[in-house]
Amino acid sequence: MFSLNYGDRRPLYQQIIEKYKELVLTGALKEGEKIPSVRELAATLAINPNTIQRAYRELENQGYILSVPAKGSFVAPVKAADLPRLEELRRKLRELVRELRYTGETKENILGEIEAIYSEEVTK
Repeated sequence: MFSLNYGDRRPLYQQIIEKYKELVLTGALKEGEKIPSVRELAATLAINPNTIQRAYRELENQGYILSVPAKGSFVAPVKAADLPRLEELRRKLRELVRELRYTGETKENILGEIEAIYSEEVTK
């Protein structure tokens, strides 16, 4: 599924979180798709199951996955009404746009990048 970079300064659980987010956001993992159990992924990556459990707990808190007792963990359905998460994402977007503008990036280039991202999503 993915590999970890043991030379990376970030903790392994954070790398797992980022990999799963990337897979969900790019559409590689679809809504409702089952993900490996904690034990399966721990065995595959040869790391402590507690590390995987910590990553899964955080992914669930962020709304990317959900756990169903006795069934496993799944990619969570998209929640358009998740207002706190939407507000956080908008705040991050504003911060990024301000930084891009500060570095001299034009409004047209920023909007072009956003359009390109939306075009990628449509073609998947």
